[in-house]
Order: sequence, then structure tokens, then C-alpha cells
Amino acid sequence: MANALIWLRRDLRLTDNSALQAAIDAGYSPVLVYIHAPDEEKPWHPGAASLAWLHYSLQSLKKSIEAKGGRLIVRSGKSLVEIEKLIHETEAEAVFWNRLYEPACIARDSRIKETLKQRGIHAESCNGALLVEPWMIKTLSGDPYRVFTPFWKNAVQTIDRIQPTPPPAHLPAVPAKIKSNSIQSLKLLPKIKWDSSFWEFWRPGEAGAQELLEAFIDGAAIGYKEQRNFPDRIGSSKLSPHLHFGEISPRQILKAIRNHHWPAKAEADVTHFISELGWREFSHHLLFHYPHTCNQNLVAKFDNFKWAKPDAKVLAAWQLGKTGVPIIDAGMRELYATGWMHNRVRMIVASFLCKNLRYHWLEGACWFWDTLLDANLANNTQGWQWTAGTGADAAPYFRIFNPVTQSEKFDAQAKYIHHWVPELANLPAPAVFAPWEHAELSKRLAPNYPSRPIVGLKESREAALAALTASKNS
Repeated sequence: MANALIWLRRDLRLTDNSALQAAIDAGYSPVLVYIHAPDEEKPWHPGAASLAWLHYSLQSLKKSIEAKGGRLIVRSGKSLVEIEKLIHETEAEAVFWNRLYEPACIARDSRIKETLKQRGIHAESCNGALLVEPWMIKTLSGDPYRVFTPFWKNAVQTIDRIQPTPPPAHLPAVPAKIKSNSIQSLKLLPKIKWDSSFWEFWRPGEAGAQELLEAFIDGAAIGYKEQRNFPDRIGSSKLSPHLHFGEISPRQILKAIRNHHWPAKAEADVTHFISELGWREFSHHLLFHYPHTCNQNLVAKFDNFKWAKPDAKVLAAWQLGKTGVPIIDAGMRELYATGWMHNRVRMIVASFLCKNLRYHWLEGACWFWDTLLDANLANNTQGWQWTAGTGADAAPYFRIFNPVTQSEKFDAQAKYIHHWVPELANLPAPAVFAPWEHAELSKRLAPNYPSRPIVGLKESREAALAALTASKNS
């Protein structure tokens, strides 16, 4: 039986691995390979938090492969060079991989596929990350969508066509002469263990992803549509890091949701959760068709918008949760401690940066990219451009979240704020939402918290609207 390399990237699983299954179906003996080549993804190469997760995810995958009789071959260097070496060492006749959709990855993978084919090697890419390929969904005029609702109405008709496949019962042994680097040699973990608190909250790997999915179905799924907006409770699946690294596929999630016997009252919750998978699909659709948007506005009219020049101290205050606005500080500290942030709070902190501070959305996108465990370029880009108002599906008005009213509505008992901003633990609601409006009480009960925000909310909102008007006039 001829060998085939399975070139793993962000598909670190054995269940429903399309590339692995395609090789097996074609009669090849699979050799699973991970090649560490972060520079090939520049300028959006993996951030520090992503690299830390990758370390543990690779360790988990290595154990899973060994349990089935195989071996994970780890290399580092230029992808094509290492693939060619391994083709020679294993006498492989084919290379299979699951597609990535970032612009740099598409260009790299296309070059590699063409080179391998020219050399007589069967090279095949598969869909292992999405429910539907970005080029499959088009408007009636044949154009890509720029609004979510009609996109998803079209896409949802096709998402159940391909069912997930089970993991292989066993994997062939790989001869000892095929050398592998250690995962430790990749030096993915930070030298200073700032990530140590992450692993109190997360279990990277395929098993951890399955556990979270089952916990979500048994728990937070019922009530999801409403509860997902409240950061003080477990109202979401938290599957995003596992999806990003391909430890679970959207097909697996969709099948588990579809096959579960839900009570009638959960219908709206289930539909809404599936639509959130749809937003992930939509983000990839946008990035594929508008690859420039990871660095530039999708809506060109915002190119004239006058962003403020970032002040290093002010930007650092936002990054580290020291703005003097409790809900902002809570969210940024949650991010720093866990590598994740509640979705509602992500929108609030992003609005504060883009509208109140009036800093370019790329400042926030880059910080999230380095600190989020689920730092997916499609989702990160779409999310920041949506909040900034420069991207697809943006409302026809200039959306500015009021962090005080948002915290009053979605953290009414201040549990989220009290948890992540302990200086405010003794300051009760409603004073805790805007401490500067309760100066005497705040001075007495929260003396170590800033007495004023780094920017006035009313004044900065007016300045942002003025900048919008000026950009329209220009």
C-alpha cells in the first residue's frame, strides 16, 4: 500500500478529518505530519496565546495518534521543503491537507499544490473547516454576499449534505527511521509563564472539545438565545478555541445538535446557536472574497474617517483593563487571565476603542490576535470591522455602545465586574457601573480604582459623531 502524507495544520483531530479520510478512502497508508512554519502566515502569523494552545493541542493529538498505532511526525521549516523531504523519506505518492482560508495560506498552499503536481505527486486539498465552501454561496447576480441574513438563508439549505466521519480504527506504524522533532523543540510556550492561568479554564485537544460540546448540550443550550448575552453566567458553548484549531469540526457540532432530542421550548435556542455557526461561515465567506479586509476597510467610504493618533499610555490602559470604566476593565482582564472574552463584552470593549478613543480598529484586532486563544483571522476581522462600522452587515447608523448602560442591562448584579475587577468588590450596583458618578462612595469603598475614566464617555461620543460627519463631508 502506497504512503500518503497528511499535512496537518489547524485540523488537529482524528474524527471527521476530511484529508485523512480522503487518503484512506483512496487506498493510501496515511503518515500524519505537522510542519511548524509560522512565518509563512505573515503578517497574521499566530499570536502568543495561539502558540501556547497549539503546544498542548499537538501533545493531545500525538497521544491520540499513538493510541491508534501511528506516530505524529513533527517538523519545522519551510513547508514545501519539509514536505519534499518527507516524500523522499517515506516514499509517499500523495499529499492530502485540509484547506485554510487566510490570504497568505491560500497563496502558499496553491504554490505547493502546483509544485507537487508538476513533480508527479498527487496533491489534494479538502474542506475540513467549514460547513460550506466560501465560493459555493452566491447572490442571484453571482456576487459574494455582504449581508448575513440572505447569505445564511441560502447557505443553510446545504449545510447538512456532508456528514462527519468517524476516526480511523487504527493507524499504520511509521518506521523509526522517519525522524520527528519534539513538540517542545518548537518553543511554543512563553518563556514567562503568563499563560499559566489559562489552563484552569481550558483543556486543549479533541477530547476537551467533545467534553465542552456535551456540557453545552446538557446545560447552556436551553436558554442560549437570551443567556448568551450575559457575561456573568455560562451562557455560551466556549467552543471557539477548539473550532479554531480544528479539534472539532462544525459538522460534528451540527450533527450533535441536530441529533439531540430537544424540548419544544428549545427550538429558538437551537436555531440561534446554529446561526452563530453561520456567522463563522459568513466571516470566512467575506475574508475569501475580500482578502484585503484583514488590513483595510471593507466599506471604502470610511477610508476618510479621521482616527485619533494612539497614545501609548492610553492604549496600554485599554489593553490591561485600567480604563476606569468597569465593564471595559472586566472584559480586558478576563481576556488577559483566560485567553477568552465573552462575546457581548467583546463588542463593548471594541466600541470603546474605536468610538470613544477613536483608535483604528486594527489596534484592537492586533491585540486580540495576540491574546485570544480563538484568534481566527476571519472572525477577528469581521468582528472588529462590524463594531467599527467599516465592514459588512454594519447597521446604517454609526453604532456606539454605551458601556454604562450595557453593563446595567447585561450585568445587572455586577457579578461579572466584581469578579474581574476586585478593587470594586465592595462597591454595589448601580454605583459600580459608573463609579465617577458616585465619587464619595467610590472613594470610600473603592479607593484603589481610578476616580475618572481615561476619556469622557459623552464627550468622546460627540467627537466620534463629529468625525463621522466630517468624513462624509469630505
